[in-house]
Amino acid sequence: MIVLEENNVKVSKGLLIFGILMILSGVFTWLNPDAALLAIALYLGIVFLLGGISYLHAFFSIHSGGLLALGLLDIIVGVILMTNLGVTVSSLPVLLAVWVLCVGVIQIAFSIDAKSSGLIFWKWTMGSGIIGVLFGFLILSHPMIGVFTISLMLGFYLILYGCLGVGEYFAWKKLLEK
Repeated sequence: MIVLEENNVKVSKGLLIFGILMILSGVFTWLNPDAALLAIALYLGIVFLLGGISYLHAFFSIHSGGLLALGLLDIIVGVILMTNLGVTVSSLPVLLAVWVLCVGVIQIAFSIDAKSSGLIFWKWTMGSGIIGVLFGFLILSHPMIGVFTISLMLGFYLILYGCLGVGEYFAWKKLLEK
């Protein structure tokens, strides 16, 4: 954060503190995957619910069956995640695998429709759908891969995000000292 004080520009230590807290959160995630999965379950429940509402809102404007399907699917997954946090933690990899599979199938169907409509992005959507289906089946066949992947990736992201915050703090500080 950059703070303006009269004619001086200062770098807030809040950015540095935030970066350090993100790094610590990433390490905590790696060391405590169960607690991290509980937090992820709640967060994802909220995200899925809001995403589903957004898809439904878009459906009423565009009247696309794909948007309706994604909206209803995301709302159902969001409600499941938020109302059953204890069960969700143990089943999160399977729920995510099923969600990834469903989204992958919907993307494949949408890409076929997009291709017949002459839209040029259909290949990217098809590729994304195929990767989603394959990844969903991989997690379903080996759920511990899902737990490990979720914890590893979240921890890595938090540490990376924290390092970027710390780096940004020192870069701004150095820039403003000139």
